[in-house]
Amino acid sequence: MRNIVVSGGSGAIGSAFVGELARKYPQARIHSLSRSPDARVPEGVHRLQVDCLDEDSLQAAAEQAGKAGAVDLMILAGGILHQGDMMPEKSLRELSAEKLLALFTANTIAPALTAKHFLPLLPRDRRGVFAALSARVGSISDNHLGGWYSYRASKAALNMIIRNAAIEIRRRNPQAIAAGLHPGTVESGLSQPFLRNVAPEKRFSPQYAVSRMLDVIAALTPDDSGQCFAWDGSLIDP
Repeated sequence: MRNIVVSGGSGAIGSAFVGELARKYPQARIHSLSRSPDARVPEGVHRLQVDCLDEDSLQAAAEQAGKAGAVDLMILAGGILHQGDMMPEKSLRELSAEKLLALFTANTIAPALTAKHFLPLLPRDRRGVFAALSARVGSISDNHLGGWYSYRASKAALNMIIRNAAIEIRRRNPQAIAAGLHPGTVESGLSQPFLRNVAPEKRFSPQYAVSRMLDVIAALTPDDSGQCFAWDGSLIDP
């Protein structure tokens, strides 16, 4: 690992990725992308302020990251489940254009635009990984409970973006990998309102989830590209 980029580096999981990657790869150039101008990063990590809905901002960030060479690992750690008074829907009665637009913007559109500008930076002649945080609830075949319309749909759409990207980058470099990652239930702002319904042994710290996901990333092969994997390495069916 010589050049690493983490998008969403100021969030609970994103900052844990940045910290663990800085520890594991002290010689690598690590870029933490965040919308917040006040985001803190470990010493030696390069912080880039980025608006992932502004393509000029993304292009400028990609150019900065590319100065350190090909990107060996690109992690997208952003996304939302709820926002302010906007909570996941329990039924169709709670569905609204506002909720759909907010969640698709954060969970699908922003990652897709980030992929547009950063996927070309993956190596052309060796292994490179693009990994985006998805969710098990984005699996259509695994949906037996219903609800959470906007979140489920936005993550299912993200999984399709990942699949498409995997097909495209394989044409340029058969060793390149694009995959989705399900972190499990992580103790963070995203999951906080729902933790009371989760057994303590099934709640993960950001550091633990990141450690397990990095193990998954390390084990990925080109045959895994385009698919989504849980924190324990198990394949999540579409």
